[in-house]
Amino acid sequence: MISAEERAEIRRLHFAEHWKVGTIATALGLHPDTVRRAIDGERPRAICVRASVLDPFTDFIRQTLEQHPRLRSTRLFEMLHERGYQGSVVQLRRHVGKVRPPSRVEAFFRLRTYPGEVAQVDWAHFGTLQVGRAERALSCFVLVLSWSRALYAEFFLNQTLESFLAGHVRAFSDLGGVAREIWYDNLKSVVLERAGDAVRFHPRILDLAGHYHFAPKPCAPARGNEKGRVERAIQYLRHSFFAARSFTTLADLNAQLRRWRDEIAHARRLPDEPELSVQEALVRERARLLPLPEAPFPTDLVRPVASDKTPYVRFDRNVYSIPPDRVGKTLTLVAGDQEVRLFDGTERVACHRRSYSSHERVEDPAHLAALARDKRRAHEMGARDRLRAEVPAVDALLAALAARGEPMAAHAARLRSLLDRYGAREMDLAVREAVERGTPSAPSVAHVLERRRRERREKPPLDVVLPDDPRVRDLRLTPHRLEDYDELTGPDEPDPHDAP
Repeated sequence: MISAEERAEIRRLHFAEHWKVGTIATALGLHPDTVRRAIDGERPRAICVRASVLDPFTDFIRQTLEQHPRLRSTRLFEMLHERGYQGSVVQLRRHVGKVRPPSRVEAFFRLRTYPGEVAQVDWAHFGTLQVGRAERALSCFVLVLSWSRALYAEFFLNQTLESFLAGHVRAFSDLGGVAREIWYDNLKSVVLERAGDAVRFHPRILDLAGHYHFAPKPCAPARGNEKGRVERAIQYLRHSFFAARSFTTLADLNAQLRRWRDEIAHARRLPDEPELSVQEALVRERARLLPLPEAPFPTDLVRPVASDKTPYVRFDRNVYSIPPDRVGKTLTLVAGDQEVRLFDGTERVACHRRSYSSHERVEDPAHLAALARDKRRAHEMGARDRLRAEVPAVDALLAALAARGEPMAAHAARLRSLLDRYGAREMDLAVREAVERGTPSAPSVAHVLERRRRERREKPPLDVVLPDDPRVRDLRLTPHRLEDYDELTGPDEPDPHDAP
């Protein structure tokens, strides 16, 4: 290799001074072949053009790419193969890369807004969150004021219309006012139908807009650049806040988000006015926002519900208890993101924390206690019928108690307990003996039963210890005769086929 200066000197000596090749080589200390290559460098060389298997298809490729500039080479290869192309897809890709029309980059106007004029709203997906036995979608509601870049963000476990409305109401309260226009993507919570510029809004969004006096503005379909402020805020939130962050509950995550917003997001400088921070710009913009109304917009879900035969109503994968006297009635369920309330007309009959788990039974102890009282009354009436059915002689005993003016409820309860311990046959004999002896009372019946047990030399019956839960204590089971089990475990009879 020779330098550019040496090449220029060789060519000057040969073409200007007319030195021979050997003389130049001797003078510069170079090989004659090196001198010849430097002299012949700019002479035109014959270009050998070889035919390509693509040559018959170049016009077709050009016309197809003019109509479909982004058509993939693999699809074009299939189209050429059907037309007789025998080359490889790699060769086709090289050719397409040279002849494909350049893509047109769309230019946009830089968005300039006045303070208090525009806010932008959108949902952002952040995966899922395990809550109890349920896997819930984790979403973030984001509202950004276009001039100051001040933002409000809150995580929810769904993207329902009620959460969407609640995000608006809390954002307006937190930022201290409402922008005159709010720009949206074409969410189902905002736009029900659209044909060009004709838009049919969701009636609840129109109610919200009428309450806070702003104008909802849906962006054109597939035009994310029109709400670039909120799109960039979501990306900023993903990378600056959510990435590699640990949290325990949704409330903990939202508390961390508020601290990050106040200490980091609102402390950054404005791109257009670096002398201002976002927080300082928000103070200026707040004076231009529409004032808040006296009462916030109601955002709770309201729907009719009814229970089946049990004192529970179903809502969002879980069941909630109601008073037993409202079973079968149509109630009004009012659900917020923190609690679930139930109304019978205007009377509130239940209030529960809202559960985001799955198949959870959310109960009020007062409802269960009321149900237990009702069941106990019904059981007491049914228990007397059971006494009469299983112990025929008990009618005479109760009649004797009534004649003496003694309370029958306590005696009946004791008799039911004795019936469970000793069985119907022994109970009937003991009641008859107590009546014949002229001592018709539960203690007398208990004395007779115990005496008869000792005479038979049987072990005393054991009391069954039950928990205080009335749903367990009030269960009534019919005991079986223990002799039946003794017969099952008795000695086996000899098999007649066995040898003696």
